[in-house]
Amino acid sequence: MMLPTHPRISKVLMQVTWLVGGIGLFFGLNALSNDQIASAVQWVALWSVGGVGLLSFVRHAVFHRSDAVRMDWDLGKRNDFQIEVGFANLAWGVVAVVASLLNWGIMVLGCLILVFGIYMVQTAVLHLLESARNSKRPWTASQFVNVAFAVVLLWFAFAVLS
Repeated sequence: MMLPTHPRISKVLMQVTWLVGGIGLFFGLNALSNDQIASAVQWVALWSVGGVGLLSFVRHAVFHRSDAVRMDWDLGKRNDFQIEVGFANLAWGVVAVVASLLNWGIMVLGCLILVFGIYMVQTAVLHLLESARNSKRPWTASQFVNVAFAVVLLWFAFAVLS
């Protein structure tokens, strides 16, 4: 069965991903500002790592062709590497959800947030370097959101782990 390749599908999934990640960061930062560290890491781990990871899996693996078209990376066929990236997103998304629901603690959740933050910084740098090399592909709102999300995740992880 061939899934749709129109970039609108993955664009909507990307926007929902931003919303879910933003909800986690908003409530997590709010809890952190009130010294509610346990609540803060729960919000960020569950929403900004778990929710974002699960949605990213759907976008990268299930709708991989739509996502490839959206990013101008379409090979005209299935790209197993993109599906593999989706599996990585699924792995830490599931672990973050399970760790949050089973209350595995601040250190575990903080480490999950740190790992995801490191990954997001790497993806942000990759996309920014691609834009720098390709003058026809200027920075996009998606790239700015990705950089901001990555930086806030890293800052948050170090704030709760230190």
